[in-house]
Amino acid sequence: YIFYTDWAWTSFVVFSISQSTMLVVGAIYYMLFTGVPGTATYYATIMTIYTWVAKGAWFALGYPYDFVVVPVWIPSAMLLDLAYWATRRNKHAAILIGGVLVGMSLPLFNMINLLLVADPLEMAFKYPRPTLPPYMTPIEPQVGKFYISP
Repeated sequence: YIFYTDWAWTSFVVFSISQSTMLVVGAIYYMLFTGVPGTATYYATIMTIYTWVAKGAWFALGYPYDFVVVPVWIPSAMLLDLAYWATRRNKHAAILIGGVLVGMSLPLFNMINLLLVADPLEMAFKYPRPTLPPYMTPIEPQVGKFYISP
């Protein structure tokens, strides 16, 4: 929570790039070597289900439900499959056009997704990590506490 709150924009950019790359590289690899359209959507569905399982596991450990945010892979994967279907005679076009579509759409879908998540900092103080010892429990920053004003 605190990492995401302090580095929200950086986290969003890094996560967007990594998730787009994960989807495109994995799906294009399967599509190029199997030639089966619809592979990206299948791949994205598997990743989504894995993330649901991870979300459930963290929730079972006592973390709040919003602790794991499931990325929105499936619509972008459908666009990738559509690009592959439209350019099936030119695999380089499939990679270029599909990659651009995923790279532009996935961050947009995830931005909408993240806007619906409860405020991370508020959640951090409401639900301190149960495994942390008391001396590591997050506290409000004491800004200016040691500043002696004339």
